[in-house]
Amino acid sequence: MPAVNTSARLEARISTDLHAMLKHAAELQGRTMTDFVVSAVQDAAQRAIEQAEVIRLTLADQECFAQALLSPPPQAPALERAFTRRSQLLRTE
Repeated sequence: MPAVNTSARLEARISTDLHAMLKHAAELQGRTMTDFVVSAVQDAAQRAIEQAEVIRLTLADQECFAQALLSPPPQAPALERAFTRRSQLLRTE
């Protein structure tokens, strides 16, 4: 079965100054205004998603994180008791 390309419509009210600016920018790039706006919105959306979902660490933070994974600290006694209690509870059910 062939893939079906679907599309959705987006409408926005903008000032005449912004409209003129978008039109001028699109013309400078030799693109239609629709193509220019869709591309700009897509780039902005990708940046927003990346900023929300990607954690960036300094080199020092990366090294600290890797070290914690490679050599985790010993379990606290309270955590050991919690795991033991959990095992006991699960066995009795």
